[in-house]
Amino acid sequence: MKVVKRSGKTEEMSYNKITARIKRSANGLKIDCALLAQKVINGVRDGISSREIDDLAIQEAANSIGLDPVFGRLAANLLSSVIEKEVAYQGISSFSGAIKNAFENGLINEETMKFVEENMIKLDRAVNKEADGNFEYFGLKTVYDRYLLKNPQSRQVIETPQYFFLRVACGLAKDVREALELYGLLSSHSYMASTPTLFNSGTRHQQMSSCYLLDSPPDSLDGIYKGYADIARLSKFAGGIGVSYSRVRADGSLIKGTNGHSNGIVPWLKTLDSSVAAVNQGGKRKGAACVYIETWHADIEDFLELRDNTGDHNRRTHHINIANWVPDLFMKRLEKSASGEKVLWSLFDPAVAPQLVDLYGDEFETEYERLEQAGLYKKQVDPSDLYARMMKTLAQTGNGWMNFKDAANRKSNQTKNKENVIHLSNLCTEILEVTSNSETAVCNLGSINLSKFVSSKGKFDFKSLEETAKTAIKYLDRVIDINFYPIPEAKESNLKWRPVGLGIMGLQDVFFKMRLPFDSAEALDLSNRIQEVIYFSALRQSCDLAKELGAHPNFKDTRAADGVLQHDLWGVSSVTKMDKKALRDDIKKHGLRNSLMIAIAPTATIASIVGVYECIEPQVSNLFKRETLSGEFMQVNRYLIEDLKRLNLWNEDIRIEIVKADGSIQNIEQIPGDLKLLYRTAWELKMKSVIDLAAGRAPFIDQSQSLNLYIENPKMGQISSMYAYAWKRGLKTTYYLRSRGASKIGKTVETSTGKQYTDSEAVVCSLENPEACEACQ
Repeated sequence: MKVVKRSGKTEEMSYNKITARIKRSANGLKIDCALLAQKVINGVRDGISSREIDDLAIQEAANSIGLDPVFGRLAANLLSSVIEKEVAYQGISSFSGAIKNAFENGLINEETMKFVEENMIKLDRAVNKEADGNFEYFGLKTVYDRYLLKNPQSRQVIETPQYFFLRVACGLAKDVREALELYGLLSSHSYMASTPTLFNSGTRHQQMSSCYLLDSPPDSLDGIYKGYADIARLSKFAGGIGVSYSRVRADGSLIKGTNGHSNGIVPWLKTLDSSVAAVNQGGKRKGAACVYIETWHADIEDFLELRDNTGDHNRRTHHINIANWVPDLFMKRLEKSASGEKVLWSLFDPAVAPQLVDLYGDEFETEYERLEQAGLYKKQVDPSDLYARMMKTLAQTGNGWMNFKDAANRKSNQTKNKENVIHLSNLCTEILEVTSNSETAVCNLGSINLSKFVSSKGKFDFKSLEETAKTAIKYLDRVIDINFYPIPEAKESNLKWRPVGLGIMGLQDVFFKMRLPFDSAEALDLSNRIQEVIYFSALRQSCDLAKELGAHPNFKDTRAADGVLQHDLWGVSSVTKMDKKALRDDIKKHGLRNSLMIAIAPTATIASIVGVYECIEPQVSNLFKRETLSGEFMQVNRYLIEDLKRLNLWNEDIRIEIVKADGSIQNIEQIPGDLKLLYRTAWELKMKSVIDLAAGRAPFIDQSQSLNLYIENPKMGQISSMYAYAWKRGLKTTYYLRSRGASKIGKTVETSTGKQYTDSEAVVCSLENPEACEACQ
């Protein structure tokens, strides 16, 4: 059989050459290269290209990851070689050459091109090809498919992964020293910028921000349609959108201009849904938005049905997410209802009570009760019934996220003055920033890979974490000045407040490496210390930047100007040895460059790039298949496999048992108890421990955290008590409710005692008896 080489020449197919190629990429890995080569040969046909043979080898290696994670390294090495060849065959042999090629193809901006030309020798020498060894296959394939710049005509990639990281660094650097500093963090996978920054740094459109938060459009035709246009512009350049609709009048509200009646928020959201689907960022990333409304809005019940799979299709939205913006007063009345007190919750039309949107805390409660006593509500409901509907939406759709208005505002550095109000969170519920009709909040994200700070001896390196956090804050702040802003309201807000969001990923990897069960007291203590070190390191760097460049313009309107820091708002003391008094004094004297600094994003994609578990998440399974825009990938817990190999327990029988158990090892007799405890999945952990971990780190997060909760088969009592507990612990936001079994939430829940509860009764039972709720059994 003949093989067509990349040059176009043909030659005889050689089994030895294929084997040798695999051996070079194996590079000492314990793999039967001859057997893998034979599998590749079985897929060869006459006239096959050498690139197709490489793809066969990569696919065969990837298909074997479930047998042994070591095949993931082989697949990554093979793909790395393919990328190098693809770039080289376009005449690109250096980083500067790749930048020049990209510039000539209209992909790179003039400033980056000039920077690279001026520092060509140092930058070309800095490229560390060996750093490709940090990739697992899933991560490298994602980078190859979605992040590397491509020739507009041939669609061939014109940069290697290391050129890519160095290009991102050059786009954010003032000088070559800075470029190499940031490149070192990126290439080592110690820190990773967010997807928009990776997509666009150094390019013609440097829109590098991750999140945009739009206040509710004004209750007018012009205001609502301007909102559509703003969201479309932001989404076009890879921004995730959060938008409130709490100011838009309710169904049946009088329209004075026409003497007609409003159809409420649902038709407007249906239009928004179509717009979000249409503006999909050129196929790089799906358009995405989350809509928030407050719990007192008269359309709340219709809003909660938007993601239902049944009912009137014209009143359903399948492309936007929905979230609740819940005041404490509602949760207080819910508690009273659960204790047997007869209370009601009043729903208002924003046309009648527009002031409620801009109030929180005691002022909100006073005004709400005044409006209520005046009889200005449109409807009254039992708070247990409404809460049950919220829980049902969560259980059946994963949507309708619970976010707490008062905690978000009371514990924010930005809300020192009452005119500055947080009205919503973002698409992923980790961003909490002030918005208004003149200010669209923006956030730039990046995450520290915690797994890189555990030594070979199982010790956590807090000093290196501190330095990495400081460096990351510097370049997150840099985005604000370089960034392309699709709408003027976003630029105005971002320059005024200069918020950034430094997050984390790989916390589960840290626990695995340090042999700490996810719900252990030691894990809780370590998590708290990690977050505290990151927070105070960020404050120190932001203060140092303020000394050099000036504080952000709104510093005097923040709590930090009075020396009040995030943990003070929680009434929590510091436990690390970092010098807090000197830091407070410096902040009061010099200010902060950034009003907000910490936000833990989901990191779904960038965690895949660096090969760790997402943000603060427990593992979902020890062995599973993951579907992404880049294809299907086998994911396996390499820490578990290493332990089983050490005990001579990793074999085909055990692997099949894990597959049969959906990735659980709890019922496999041969596996020791300590490993079963360590390698539990999210479905096997009590969510109370996950919430406790979140609450423990929260005093050192000045924005919020994307907190997913997991219940295999959700029951009304379980999720009811779970979210009530999250509120009581003071959390600002929560994210998805993840489930994988059929929901057991229905019109009634039958307990083991045979008693039946309606949804509302189950809510009451769970809040009265959180530790022994019959409806949770």
